[in-house]
Amino acid sequence: MAGLQSMLEAYADNGSVPGAVGLVARGDRTEVAVVGSAAIDGAAMAGNSIFRLASVTKPITAAAVMMLVEDGRIALDDPVGRWLPELAEPKVVRTPASAVDDVVPASRPITVFDLLSSRAGYGFASDFTLPAVQRLFSVQKDGREPASFPPPDAWMAELSRIPLLYQPGEAWLYDTCSTLQGVLIARASGQSLPDFLAERVFEPLGMTDTHSRFRSPNAAGSPATTGPAPAAGWSWPTVPTGSGAPCPCSRWATAGWRGPPMTGSRSAGCCWPEGSQPAVGNC
Repeated sequence: MAGLQSMLEAYADNGSVPGAVGLVARGDRTEVAVVGSAAIDGAAMAGNSIFRLASVTKPITAAAVMMLVEDGRIALDDPVGRWLPELAEPKVVRTPASAVDDVVPASRPITVFDLLSSRAGYGFASDFTLPAVQRLFSVQKDGREPASFPPPDAWMAELSRIPLLYQPGEAWLYDTCSTLQGVLIARASGQSLPDFLAERVFEPLGMTDTHSRFRSPNAAGSPATTGPAPAAGWSWPTVPTGSGAPCPCSRWATAGWRGPPMTGSRSAGCCWPEGSQPAVGNC
């Protein structure tokens, strides 16, 4: 615990992050460390600064799904097509490397449990060059500002035109199933996802500064969620093979992160072509 302050200061000093807040608790002992600023060249960080939650929203959303199971509104083995008709008759690419038009019918319906276990067949695989993964990026770019996502119905319509990468229940894939859980909650409960989470999760737990509209009403002066906009004409980077696959690290492109220059010679990481690296977005 004694090293927490110095550890965080090292990251702020070398420019990895503008600032940070860290907390370690054991029993009745709690240590809080605060370093740096809330944004690049911004106000000083504070112990009660509000941050945007990232992947930790996944277990929150899953807990909300389980509340609906507890309420008897849905069951784990229910096909999701009842609430997500766009996924009632999905197609699956014949093999993960197959073209997106080389498909077969799903062997069984996608269930609620498939969404909770991230095994519905949608999601990001470790190989970003697979055709079905590239198509998924067209509707769920890794790093697109959450508030810019289309409305749920429009997003579901886009997603339904993309084949599954694996048969339901066959393989774990990252991210997309959590987004689908959010749509399922809204449709099964008859409430918007932000309203359901506020009523059933955040308010009962006294989480007064936690909101799911991507901008807390109490967030004035909080750490910035995005950095400077990329230069005009900038677009998502591609891997050097010319396949058009988004760079695996491109999600940082609008997050204001700084780091060592990446060039076309590093095909396994970020891969902006030599001389065309944007002003921000270094992994």
